[in-house]
Amino acid sequence: MSRVWLVTGANSGFGRAIVEAAVAAGDVVVAAARRTQALDDLVAAHPDQVDPVRLDVTDTAAIGPAVADVLARHGRIDVLVNNAGRTHVGAFEEDTDEQLRDLFDVHVFGPAALVRAVLPGMRERRSGAIVQMSSMGGQMSFAGFSAYSGTKFALEGMTEALRDEVAPLGIRTLIVEPGAFRTSLMGNRTLSHEELADYKDTVGATRAMAAAADGSQPGDPAKAAALILEALAADETPLRLPLGADGVDAVLGHLDQVRAEIAAWESRARATAFEG
Repeated sequence: MSRVWLVTGANSGFGRAIVEAAVAAGDVVVAAARRTQALDDLVAAHPDQVDPVRLDVTDTAAIGPAVADVLARHGRIDVLVNNAGRTHVGAFEEDTDEQLRDLFDVHVFGPAALVRAVLPGMRERRSGAIVQMSSMGGQMSFAGFSAYSGTKFALEGMTEALRDEVAPLGIRTLIVEPGAFRTSLMGNRTLSHEELADYKDTVGATRAMAAAADGSQPGDPAKAAALILEALAADETPLRLPLGADGVDAVLGHLDQVRAEIAAWESRARATAFEG
């Protein structure tokens, strides 16, 4: 029996690639986006498999009714893919509360509301899958990405706990951590409103990298989508799936660095209990 997917940010990048892969597998996809016109070609080619829905994930009040409408028309949601997002570059000191809250709305509060909305049906059926599109920046970070990585760290921490809660109920969870893939992410980046001179060599270098990388990233979203479907179909779906050689190297290198830093302070850290 074909599955029913709900994919946010389905109009481009990973979202569109996942829609195409799911359709090729014979499934039905509710393709959610703020601008559904970009999906017109897919709807025309697969009218029985692609169902476009206008949804802004930052409008959390609209999420419950949107999911209820999908359930009324399709009967169930088997796979939720929280993909909608954007990137932001700015020094920690430069970013405003408004910019930080806007990113958390997109990457944390919207996805959280969608997870809560689809879980009752998945629990009832004792099956389903939740895919959280994170980033290698959800495991490590560097100058200029404090706000972006902060949201992805939050999403990953919540999902790690979610996995323990829903795995006994037959529900799978998958955190996807791509490196540099050829999507519109860098082209749609936002920037801090001011650029402090003291961060020119650190955050400034990241700004330049982000601008130069747009359109030349090595990662292929179609290959990423195929691997995501493969991971969901595996006997044991991994909790985390770094993607791209750069993504894998970055995550593994960060884990080595964390282990080395802990080891350097391990004996003193262990000796912080009450005597006796």
